[in-house]
Amino acid sequence: MSCDRPKNASGTGFLVLKAPMADTARTYLDYNATAPLLPQVEAAVCESLGAFGNPSSVHGSGRGARALVEDAREHIAAHTGASAAEIIFTSGGTEANVLALKGGNYASMIVAGIEHASVLASAPGAVIIGATAQGIVDLNALEDALKSAPRPVLVAVMLANNETGVLQPLDAVVALAKSYGAFVHCDAVQALGKVPVDFSAGMDSMSLSAHKIGGLKGVGALIFRGDLNAQITGGGQERRRRAGTENVVGIVSFGAAAREVPRLLADIPRVRALRDSLESKVRAAAPQANIYGEGAARLANTSCFSLANVSSETQVMRLDLAGVSISAGSACSSGKIAPSHVLLAMGVNAAEAKTAVRVSLGWTTAEADITRFIEAWQPLAFNAAA
Repeated sequence: MSCDRPKNASGTGFLVLKAPMADTARTYLDYNATAPLLPQVEAAVCESLGAFGNPSSVHGSGRGARALVEDAREHIAAHTGASAAEIIFTSGGTEANVLALKGGNYASMIVAGIEHASVLASAPGAVIIGATAQGIVDLNALEDALKSAPRPVLVAVMLANNETGVLQPLDAVVALAKSYGAFVHCDAVQALGKVPVDFSAGMDSMSLSAHKIGGLKGVGALIFRGDLNAQITGGGQERRRRAGTENVVGIVSFGAAAREVPRLLADIPRVRALRDSLESKVRAAAPQANIYGEGAARLANTSCFSLANVSSETQVMRLDLAGVSISAGSACSSGKIAPSHVLLAMGVNAAEAKTAVRVSLGWTTAEADITRFIEAWQPLAFNAAA
């Protein structure tokens, strides 16, 4: 990103640092880790850089920054079925999850085993429920856990899995949880911009992240209904629910990205066709490959599959050398050797899980990118079958 800054009032020129251009020679297929910055977001961010005031200040400069923050809050609310007053800005999806689980007044928690690591780590004493072979949360196990859980109880089930893309039956989860008087937290970080998101459909809290939809990294939001105990204390920012001066530029990027959600959703049929093309080519190159969640409703942009006898790390590195960016699962776990906890929760054995990779597409993806991936990956499949 590059913004031309004007000279200051004294006529002294600013030193402008320009970020290096994106490597256009690469094929980027790791949208679930982070999405490229949307052009509309870049324009909004550049425009906001002049609003240097502290949004908690009452003078004109502060009010200008505050207006930008509140405008972004309104846009995020408009595309998530929330009210602006329910939105708390955070440093990202991880902090939003931590705040939801640790900031609520719960006697017990029930957490799906396929949840993001930030949810699992924030509920050390929770009852962990498994998933079906297709990656769908086990509703029978959820009901069994609800019957004996101390009250008040929180149920944490994500909307879309970040590794497999499998969509969870949130309507059924919410209905079941509410029938037992439970609260529901939904990690919707991976879902926004890929499927409709509606906080008003019975959830009590929901986490979001800007960089998954083309905003800047380092900013997220928690939508929360009810009382909340701040985990970062100090000032009275975010209605005393999260202290610290707001990241105005990051929040502006989030609001600008949220405005593009309808366009992102309109592009989903094209992305789905590309994903289906990729999977058909994977099947042709390696009939033995397992595509996880293939029989379930999934995000249209996500494919997670394994290649027997070829480790995830080997596949990622070989593709990287060929100029193709994919991942071995959650970017938050990219340095780990351990198999995916998501796949293990689905009943996949550890040896097989260590051969899984994730390919995730987005608005810049074209058929040529799919072709390039297959050309780079096919020799691995050929050697595995030999």
